[in-house]
Amino acid sequence: MSNTVKRTARAGTTEPAWVRYTLIGIALVFMFLFLVLPLAAVFTEALRKGWAAYWEALNEPDAWAAIRLTLITAAIAVPLNLVFGVAAAWAIAKYEFRGKAFLTTLVDLPFSVSPVVAGLIYVLVFGAQGWLGPWLQAHDIRIVFAVPGIVLATVFVTFPFIARELIPLMQAQGNEEEQAAIVLGATGWQTFWYVTLPNIKWGLIYGVILCNARAMGEFGAVSVVSGHIRGQTNTMPLHVEVLYNEYQSVAAFAVASLLALLALVTLVIKSVVEWRHERELKAAAELPPERPSSLVVPVPAR
Repeated sequence: MSNTVKRTARAGTTEPAWVRYTLIGIALVFMFLFLVLPLAAVFTEALRKGWAAYWEALNEPDAWAAIRLTLITAAIAVPLNLVFGVAAAWAIAKYEFRGKAFLTTLVDLPFSVSPVVAGLIYVLVFGAQGWLGPWLQAHDIRIVFAVPGIVLATVFVTFPFIARELIPLMQAQGNEEEQAAIVLGATGWQTFWYVTLPNIKWGLIYGVILCNARAMGEFGAVSVVSGHIRGQTNTMPLHVEVLYNEYQSVAAFAVASLLALLALVTLVIKSVVEWRHERELKAAAELPPERPSSLVVPVPAR
């Protein structure tokens, strides 16, 4: 084999070197202009007046209320989407039933509907002049312009992430192992816990990470249903907007930098998950082909 063929095989492409380097250069320029540079600008502006002003902006009561509300919203929305995502993916990937295509379309609905429209839908349903508004007012229940409305809007815009990560994964895996577990006498819960869950754990973790990132950074839908009540219904993105509109740029960028740090932490966790998943795949590929695979499922005593 010639050196040229060897280099081409290692590169995985037949294009000349200058084409590869040009494409890599274009990608790096785009990443620098649209990712690295804005991120650097956020931290530069946040620290423009020093660390004292930075910490003062973060220690402000309204900022703490926004941080707390953002974390509470994500802590409620992500587990709800986790349950829905696993159930929807299992139903779509493992079973055939009437209306399956319609359910798949509903899962993708938040990807095609503007978040602002989603927020308006909740205002139309739960607002004072909405369909359920008079009944909610009569029973002193607040949905819109309160925390429940923020949670509902966040759940709506984030619920496809986990399901969309799991559906193709579970479809590719098939249901042979689940059927084998049931034949061996396992219950439905045992089949899920010992067979299905280990097979989807990395996709599940990846979906949870994406869902959490979107929940903490959501602006459009939350902006409509929150009412912008400072210290009560402003999440971190909304608080950044309020500070920026009031020309408190250092405080706005300080809170924005905290959001950016959360995004970077999410990116690191995502990279670790992908790295560990690749290690498991590589270790599984290196197993001897003659080694039989075993399906171990605890079976209840008869």
